[in-house]
Amino acid sequence: MQKIYVKDKKFYKMVAGIAIPIAMQGLITTGVNMMDTIMVGALGETALSAVSLANQFINIYHIFCMGIGMGASVLVARYFGMGDQMSLKKTVAIMLRLCLSLAALFCIATIIMPAQIMKIYTVETDIITCGVRYLKYSVASYFLLGLSLTSTIILRNVGQVKLPLYTSIITFFINVGANYALIFGKLGMPRMDVAGAALGTLIARIFEFALICGYLFLKDTKINFRLPDLFKPVGALWKEYIRISIPVLISDGILALGNNSVAMVIGRLGESFVAANAVTAVTQQLSSTMIQGFSQAGAIVTGRTLGEGNRKKAEDQGWAFLGLGMLFGLVAAGIVMIISGPMIRAYNLTEQTQNLARQLMNSISLIMVFQATNSIMTKGVLRGGGDTKMLMLADNVFMWVASLPLGILAGLVFHWPAFWIYFFLKVDQVLKAAWCVYRLNSGKWIKKIKTSAEMGS
Repeated sequence: MQKIYVKDKKFYKMVAGIAIPIAMQGLITTGVNMMDTIMVGALGETALSAVSLANQFINIYHIFCMGIGMGASVLVARYFGMGDQMSLKKTVAIMLRLCLSLAALFCIATIIMPAQIMKIYTVETDIITCGVRYLKYSVASYFLLGLSLTSTIILRNVGQVKLPLYTSIITFFINVGANYALIFGKLGMPRMDVAGAALGTLIARIFEFALICGYLFLKDTKINFRLPDLFKPVGALWKEYIRISIPVLISDGILALGNNSVAMVIGRLGESFVAANAVTAVTQQLSSTMIQGFSQAGAIVTGRTLGEGNRKKAEDQGWAFLGLGMLFGLVAAGIVMIISGPMIRAYNLTEQTQNLARQLMNSISLIMVFQATNSIMTKGVLRGGGDTKMLMLADNVFMWVASLPLGILAGLVFHWPAFWIYFFLKVDQVLKAAWCVYRLNSGKWIKKIKTSAEMGS
């Protein structure tokens, strides 16, 4: 067993310089989600449940885009470390093509069958009707969200972490202001209820897209990607992208489907359980923003170090990231316990829903300890090492063989308390944390990545 720290101040300074702006951006994004939830929650539990479940479908797209972006980032971090700009630009072109294609598919599905989408998650007519209104106003957001999200991930890999942070700050105020005006009919705007929440988010997405993609396509010089590059041939790099990045997309896509299966289980446990889960989901996001920042920092730092050809250094840094994962897991669990009470009281909930929310908060605090460790390893170090196929397999096995069957049994068969239902729905986090230590120790997670020159293109 290696040491779970390294005596290198430059390492921690570099990690913090990448992770903290990413975490702050995640905190702001979560703050937007929290304000949205509080404002929609003021309309009642039906509206809160409808928006929460409608967003489960949008979150499938969000996670797929994260998969596309993080898959590309494995190559971008390595090529940036090598100084191979040609391969950088081709990787970005492939990423954007996939993103645009995926956005088109989700737009078509949302336009054609919004009611059928809502029926996946619930059988309650009022929630379905309310959710359909929200989805109809969210259609245009797919392209804006996908392009902004994937471009942000790529910019972070080449050291541009401040622009996305500043953009999130601006977007926060635009989103909260637009939602307040459109949900409740303030500032001379019509009252639109849940449709106002979707339209307010769309307005914020427009500003986000203009700033992030405008910079990448017009100003950035590290990648130097311009719109005409989107249509240029990428040659044999497609094969390397598929080998390394597609498993990330598949893994995150399956995770999205798994999470939606969890939402389907929760949606059939009653409106109170759905509303309680909506409250706790925001709290979980709030407490895990630092973890997400260090996860992405893990992938970026590992990719760069390996791109420079220093395998031993990357292995030592991997163990240091494991130690950071354990530390932040304990911190995140403590944050959940501290803020759970005030968060629950901030919503207009019945006594039964408040009791369910408290049970879920307790379960989340336990899960968070393990989730932090495996997130920093699987979404960070191991992914940065190119171990994407094995990670795809691990995500599949633990989600579909353990979490979902046990969660369904706990919730729909045995009707156990909410604490245990949620714990078993997330038990894959516990199992993956143990597996990550084994995989890191094996050293097999470091894979070679070919450049365009090596592939003759």
